[in-house]
Amino acid sequence: MKSPLLSLPGAVPAEGRDEGVAAHYGDLFREQRSLADGTGFVDLSHRGVVTVTGHDRLSWLHLLLTQHVSDLPAGRATEALILSANGHIEHALYLVDDGETVWAHVEPGTQAELIAYLESMKFFYRVEVADRTEDFAVVHLPAGSIAPVPDGVVVRETAHGRELFLPRGGLEAFAASHGPAAGILAYEALRVEAHRPRLGFETDHRTIPHEIGLIGSAVHLQKGCYRGQETVARVQNLGKPPRRLVFLHLDGSEVHLPAPGTPLRLAADGPEGRQLGFVTTAVRHHELGPIALALVKRNVPVDADLVAGTTAAAQETVVEP
Repeated sequence: MKSPLLSLPGAVPAEGRDEGVAAHYGDLFREQRSLADGTGFVDLSHRGVVTVTGHDRLSWLHLLLTQHVSDLPAGRATEALILSANGHIEHALYLVDDGETVWAHVEPGTQAELIAYLESMKFFYRVEVADRTEDFAVVHLPAGSIAPVPDGVVVRETAHGRELFLPRGGLEAFAASHGPAAGILAYEALRVEAHRPRLGFETDHRTIPHEIGLIGSAVHLQKGCYRGQETVARVQNLGKPPRRLVFLHLDGSEVHLPAPGTPLRLAADGPEGRQLGFVTTAVRHHELGPIALALVKRNVPVDADLVAGTTAAAQETVVEP
């Protein structure tokens, strides 16, 4: 969906998966600093919004998700995954229950497939699943923000800020009173700095939760059965994941950032060496310079100097080998 905030002064449309909102509003680093200081907001209205209502909503979702949600208190934010039978990540949901309805936002364009799966699993449970993307827009207020939240708006409060499920018709009025607006590139830079993986960016068709550090935050190890649990338990108790997420400091003298999928190799082997992983997200940070997240093979030494294509890359451990 195309955001009305693309009409704001300086707005440059985002491309790719984030199409529909602004990449930036003319000053990427100023927008980052604003968010880091707890001011402004980010338009995430391109994200899908899904609701689940009904008496059985929490107990039913508890059977399907990787997270323990059967006793989720009203107002408490959590996140959860839906896995394939082989334990690969298919969906990531960012949830809050308001006492009557579970609200979730998901990656842009994934809500239809998610809802189709949820509908197929309803059976005799008293639940109703709805796509509310056309009615509600997700807006991010950064950590430390003291901006007022409009009355009646559902809020998902996290350590990284507040996510509002704002009636879509009120988006322009909200922007006028809660600016300055920051684009998705500023939001992504702070996401990478915080080592937070994103579905479709740090994941591919074979990613399991252990590889990107989602055990605990999105996967509860002490709950009952769900699809893919056997893989989660086996890797947790008997083995190690084949890959691990790393944080990269990139050579700041390079003009271009490495694109997603850029091969990673040992610096000592040069650009023709054996591929050990690949870049998932690369950004320019207002303090750290060019940084990235990447997936590498588990046995890559944690102190090894790498190259992303031809760009030097020093790694920091996110997921232990």
